Order: sequence, then C-alpha cells, then structure tokens
Amino acid sequence: MAGAAKRPPLPAILLANDLLDGDVVCAAAGLDGALAWTRDPRLALVAHDDGEAVRLEAFAVQQLATQQVVDAYLVDVAFGESGPVPRHFRERFKTLGPSNRPDLGKQAGDGLAEHRKA
Repeated sequence: MAGAAKRPPLPAILLANDLLDGDVVCAAAGLDGALAWTRDPRLALVAHDDGEAVRLEAFAVQQLATQQVVDAYLVDVAFGESGPVPRHFRERFKTLGPSNRPDLGKQAGDGLAEHRKA
C-alpha cells in the first residue's frame, strides 16, 4: 500500500482483486458499518478527506495480510450519474470487464453507462 506521499488525489476509492476468483472489488460500507468488499463500483466507499483515505488504506493492509485480496490501492474518481467512476482508463477498464465482450462483465449491467462513455 502506498503511503500518503504517493496517495492519488481525492476523492478516491479502494480497488483490489479478490484472491480466489481475481474479480475486481471495491471497499464498501458493510451492513454493520465495518468495511467489506463489493463487486459493484457504484457501491464503493469514497474517501473525501485524508482520514477516510487512511481508513481505506488500513483496511487494505489488513485484507492483504489475511490474504483476502491482492493489488489493493486507492484510485481517484469523478462522479457519474450512478456513482464514482475511476478517472484513469486502466482503472475504468478494470471495473468493467473484458473489452472484447461488451455483453459480459460489469459493462453489460444496467446503470453503468457513464463508465462506457468515460
């Protein structure tokens, strides 16, 4: 996990890959208020300040240590009609699915139109 000096601009979300199936996951607020993982980027918890970013980074460190996820890092986002959208192509691409099959992956779902346009 990168330190605060390497942190992307805020607002940001935490992306990672699920260790078992490799799917891209985002940190989100769980039912009990604790952090959890979601495959839906629209539900990602957005860090708007340093305190929230530190909380997400600490969650990433804990989840990496327990081998729940790999490659966890903060990603700066903009806001689309249905939630946060990564600003950079690489992360937008990761959150959608295979580019050669638009009928598969998250881009095939409803409510992700702004991801395709970005």
